[in-house]
Amino acid sequence: MAEKTIVPFGESVLRKKAKPVEEITPRIIKLLNDLGDTLYAAEGRAGLAAPQIGILRRVVVMDCGDGLIELINPEILESHGEQIGPEACLSFPGYSGYVKRAKYVKIKFLNRAGKSVVMEGEDHLARCMQHEIDHLDGVLFIDRIQGGQLFNERTGKKVNLAEIIRLTNQYV
Repeated sequence: MAEKTIVPFGESVLRKKAKPVEEITPRIIKLLNDLGDTLYAAEGRAGLAAPQIGILRRVVVMDCGDGLIELINPEILESHGEQIGPEACLSFPGYSGYVKRAKYVKIKFLNRAGKSVVMEGEDHLARCMQHEIDHLDGVLFIDRIQGGQLFNERTGKKVNLAEIIRLTNQYV
């Protein structure tokens, strides 16, 4: 187990579609452990997907307040309702923005033992599931920002998303 470096916004791996896990191997178990260690080291965040540490596999860990949840090959089976709320991302540190998501989702995934699990979530858990599954498809929360505005988490001031992207991309 080890804490890994989180890939910053602008790196191409964040825009690629992750590959399904064909078999639960010791390498996949290590990936789950590393993701958990990295998530908890990044205090205060809800989830982390394998592409965020540079690994294009459909693997996610989340902790939305009730302990670690590990998802292998997650897929959304059902969603409905609507919520708009704040989101942030470990690959885009220091900024948050309002994103529209389904209020309820039902997902299917494999756990670390290879067992198929169906899970339902509402509100914050549903938001987290959707955010992390988006990462597996190369979609970032900034692609779904409402009104093109981000907020600087330190100052609380509004920042134009286009300007942040322009400044970020010139250094990557």
